[in-house]
Amino acid sequence: MLRQLLLFSVIGSCLTLPAWGAPLSEGLSVAPGFHLDVISAQVRGAREIALGDRGTVFLGSMGPGKVYAVSGVGDAGSPVQIRTLASGLETPSGVAYHDGDLYIAEPERILVLRNIENYLDNPPEPEVITDHLPFKDGDHFWKFIAFGPDGRLYVTIGAPCNVCDVGHDLGKIISMNPDGTDRQDVAYGIRNSVGLAWRRTGKDLWFTDNGRDMMGDDVPSDELNTLTQPRQSFGYPYCHQGDVPDPHYGKGHSCGEFTPPALKLGAHVAALGLRFYDGSAAARSLTGALLIAEHGSWNRSVPSGYQVVSVKFDKEGHPQQPKKLIWGFHRDGRTFGRPVDVQPMPDGSILVSDDFSGSLYRLTYTPVVQK
Repeated sequence: MLRQLLLFSVIGSCLTLPAWGAPLSEGLSVAPGFHLDVISAQVRGAREIALGDRGTVFLGSMGPGKVYAVSGVGDAGSPVQIRTLASGLETPSGVAYHDGDLYIAEPERILVLRNIENYLDNPPEPEVITDHLPFKDGDHFWKFIAFGPDGRLYVTIGAPCNVCDVGHDLGKIISMNPDGTDRQDVAYGIRNSVGLAWRRTGKDLWFTDNGRDMMGDDVPSDELNTLTQPRQSFGYPYCHQGDVPDPHYGKGHSCGEFTPPALKLGAHVAALGLRFYDGSAAARSLTGALLIAEHGSWNRSVPSGYQVVSVKFDKEGHPQQPKKLIWGFHRDGRTFGRPVDVQPMPDGSILVSDDFSGSLYRLTYTPVVQK
């Protein structure tokens, strides 16, 4: 078991942090009025975040094959504890909490740790819910999972390539009952979605999707999509960003056949985890906004992404252009961190995972006192 106190913080400008990937030295910036704490730099490969009923923060991982439990977050005066709940797993990137149980996604399996918050120090053996998830060797084999307002478990199924025609076998979102039964296809034409979210008072599914590579610096854009009807197709591999036919697979298809994105997020930003912010606290400017972690580009001549952004909605419900919330993970030609997921907390703070530095951050808002 590892124990880590809140060691470092940033208010509006910079932060110093020892990390697994590279030293995250001064330079992280946050929007005015916000404050960033490093909860821990000891959650190697931290990916998706899930929140338990008692405030336990669960983290999947990319690389070390571990699932973490972080307790004490937000408990003033209490030490933060990091426990490893499971190890030796195959890319357990996705985690979701439901009715006391922690669900874990491997490339081909969904596992569950029952009644987990009662057994953090002595976790049970994982139970296999399903071991036949759609899978093919190649790219985008990791899974993001989330429970929808209908109580079903939603799972992203990435395409195993930069661009290829996978039909309805891959490149989609599926859902199932919590016990793995009644599997259904939910959406098609999706290259690599690593983020699913619903409004607290809505049933429409919102999700990110990463655009294909090798079409230049500025095309195609990553997408923010919304599913309003079952089994809509969002264009991959025939059409990208709603209006750019693929140079090979686009022949014989019109972009008008497919559902366009609700918002273009920018080329190669690698938009991943997203959540709606419904917190009270003082950050009312974020209420109702979508928070999105942008993992950052890998092959753009001028890097893009490497930040956390907020997306607000107008009176008609249309998403507006993203605004920076945390940035500076890539600067001066070096990468210091790569945000993966965001998770609003009951106290209004926001957690952010970073798989490059192995860190978990907490963003809070301090209102400006008028003198």
